[in-house]
Amino acid sequence: MIKRIILFLIPIATLASCLKTENTPNCSDVTTAAAASEIASLQAYIDTNHIVATKDARGFFYHLDSVTAGAKPTICNSVNVAYKGYLLDGTIFDQSIGAVFNLSDLIVGWQEAIPLISVGGSMTLYLPPSLAYGSKAVGSIPANSYMKFVIRLVAVN
Repeated sequence: MIKRIILFLIPIATLASCLKTENTPNCSDVTTAAAASEIASLQAYIDTNHIVATKDARGFFYHLDSVTAGAKPTICNSVNVAYKGYLLDGTIFDQSIGAVFNLSDLIVGWQEAIPLISVGGSMTLYLPPSLAYGSKAVGSIPANSYMKFVIRLVAVN
């Protein structure tokens, strides 16, 4: 009888441990597309400045600066990145030589673009406001800012 109870409880305990709690990050795939007007504005910047970049269907542009064969992160990973963030006028608003983040906690543009690179690789990423900080000012970043990031993926955890 006890063996039956234990055999019955093991699958229940296993299932319960897999259920999300309030502290579990939302690991579902994020798919957000920028507004057509934002994409057109960013495209105009890319064209005017003769930037070589790939247009992603979600509305951001990127260039793979260094391609490697390392592991690629998913939205559920934490990532260690070295990066520099710029406004499109060239103003640097943030930088780090190594910072660890849960990818699911970052701005949508990073959630969608960072999985395109492998550990050791780097990219230059151009984001419209809706895939960055949107219509709210954050620190020294004005509302509705278009942004450029140079990102190197150091590690995936």
